[in-house]
Amino acid sequence: MGKFGHTLFFKKFDKEPENEIKIVLKEVYEALNEKGYNPNYQIVGYILSGDPTYITSHKNARTKIGRIERDALMEELVKDYVEHNLK
Repeated sequence: MGKFGHTLFFKKFDKEPENEIKIVLKEVYEALNEKGYNPNYQIVGYILSGDPTYITSHKNARTKIGRIERDALMEELVKDYVEHNLK
């Protein structure tokens, strides 16, 4: 079977507290909004690319989001979406 014949398991290493992730996402979202950016586009750009310049430095948003692993951000967003839209 080729490499697409099985499913890989994603393992987390150091997990940030969920509450911290939610607080940081809220603060970053608000900072981006205050500066006139579309927070959804900017956060997606950051998560996909890892480029911190997608996030404004206003209110230390760039520093705050940089402390959280991008996979943890994505996991929290997916989990929240599933809980509120698919259950």
